[in-house]
Amino acid sequence: MRVIGTAGHVDHGKSTLVHALTGIHPDRLKEEREREMTIDLGFAWLTLDGEQVGVVDVPGHRDFIENMLAGIGGIDAALFVVAADEGVMPQTREHLAILDLLQINNGVVALTKSDLVDEEWIELIKNDLASLLGDTVLSAAAVIPCSARTGAGLDDLRLALSKCLDSHPPKPDLSRPRLPVDRVFTMSGFGTVVTGTLLDGSLNVGDEVAIMPSNKTARVRGLQTHKSKLDRAVPGSRVAINLSGVEVSDIERGDVICYPNTLRPTELIDVQFRHLKDSDSPLKHNTEVKFFVGASETVATVRVLLGDSLAQGETGFLQIALAHPIAASKGDRFILRRPSPGSTLGGGVIVDPNPPKRLKRNDSQTLERLATLLRGTPEEILLQAIDSLSPCLLAEAIKKSNLDSEAATQAAQSLTASGGIIYLDKALVISRAVINRLTNEMIDLLESYHQTNPLKTGLPREELKSKLKLQPKTFNAIVAWWAAASQIVESGSGVRRPAYQVALTPQQQANVETLLSLFRRDPYNSPSHKDSATLVNEDVLAVLIDRGDLVQVSSEVLFLRETYDKMLNALRDHLKANKTITVAQFRDLFNSSRKYALAFLEHLDSIGVTVRQGDGRKLK
Repeated sequence: MRVIGTAGHVDHGKSTLVHALTGIHPDRLKEEREREMTIDLGFAWLTLDGEQVGVVDVPGHRDFIENMLAGIGGIDAALFVVAADEGVMPQTREHLAILDLLQINNGVVALTKSDLVDEEWIELIKNDLASLLGDTVLSAAAVIPCSARTGAGLDDLRLALSKCLDSHPPKPDLSRPRLPVDRVFTMSGFGTVVTGTLLDGSLNVGDEVAIMPSNKTARVRGLQTHKSKLDRAVPGSRVAINLSGVEVSDIERGDVICYPNTLRPTELIDVQFRHLKDSDSPLKHNTEVKFFVGASETVATVRVLLGDSLAQGETGFLQIALAHPIAASKGDRFILRRPSPGSTLGGGVIVDPNPPKRLKRNDSQTLERLATLLRGTPEEILLQAIDSLSPCLLAEAIKKSNLDSEAATQAAQSLTASGGIIYLDKALVISRAVINRLTNEMIDLLESYHQTNPLKTGLPREELKSKLKLQPKTFNAIVAWWAAASQIVESGSGVRRPAYQVALTPQQQANVETLLSLFRRDPYNSPSHKDSATLVNEDVLAVLIDRGDLVQVSSEVLFLRETYDKMLNALRDHLKANKTITVAQFRDLFNSSRKYALAFLEHLDSIGVTVRQGDGRKLK
């Protein structure tokens, strides 16, 4: 699941373009329609290459930049809108700076209202854009002239967006879902609903969740993406969550929905910050700012950790003291703005969302610690190595991580205790994120197979291995882990979901009873495979064999399970007393025919119960 976010100056046609692309007008407020100007976030979706893609439409007016920031952070690509008749304007530059600071390094430029100007003018605007975008995250973005009014260029724009998303990796599943809330409302008959872009993990109906930073708990009553109900929402998708156990008044924009005990509220955050080079003054120590991360906004005070200020264009470490607690994660991108007059000062990345205390300023140890955290903790570095190799030998991951042995050992112990890595056997490890992704893929494959093959007891192991693109050793270890975790049940050469059962129709069940009665009537001279399949059909016969009602000892010979067990026990008793048995002796033992006796004995040879010795057999 992917999400595109618009950006650009007011009146450059962002909402109109979204409407033309999706058929959904994103302006949902009465005031927006009356003023013909986007004030708050709007939402829509379109289909690209058969996949539904969410669209977040943001306001372009400078008075509503803060609403824009609430929705732009979780997007996969930017739809950067510039009107051909006006070109680059103030919020064009500010929105681009925000995209650059948030490192949204994927996007397409839509040159709207191109029907109002000639080709020569479009080329001039393209040249201006090339200069503007040159050293930003959108330096390689395609520029597509288009018109929402006439429809010209919209197909080219869709194609460019599709290529853009294809080149961008999907959001990872780190098994710790969090949804920054950008909208809260009540829906009649359902109650409290929140929306946002889901990050870092999947959410399921029935999950218990926490609302941070208040730490209130709720339960996921329902999930929707693009007005379609879901049982599980995946990372990167626009999600509406119907929550039970909380009121609308318990939640506000900027809160984060997550699993309990996975995020901690904080009022102090250590960051690396880049001050915009075109800012009008240095960023001084103890400056009051507005801090934006996820969908949250709060007043804060900046503590410059080296010197008394940070010059325009300079990058450095800050400690942010927040006026109100928020919930955030290491690695989140943020924006700082001046409260009045409103302007974007810069942004960067969270290095430590929960520092233990106020840091010493102008202290080399403090700065070295932050530089190390910026690169990653030993746990993060080792986990990244395991992720890239998963599954792998722990020693291989440690070697790739370049950590010293003591740090690597402690990191491995910490990751094992927290569940970040899992041992598939004594030496083979896999990251929680990778096993979760594979488990979700496996569940989808098995449930689809069960639905389309109701008479098959399980998906063949080889087919599952091929679809998951796993090597045999890795696949066998993961299947064993899934079986131990009750995620699957192994059934012969196939696997199935634990709750799945083959359901025969009444007519099929009647045919089965007729067949089994024929087997019981003459158990040692039973119906052939061909005759059995004629009576119940091949698929139903395969069910009886797979679930063990019948045992196939050759291509044509089958026995009832109880008959097979009786023959096997009698054979063992005979061999213990007489050492060997011939085909004729076995035939006479059960008053059977040579065909059945030979098939049974050759079957026992093939599975290692007996071994041939001259004209007879003995126990192996």
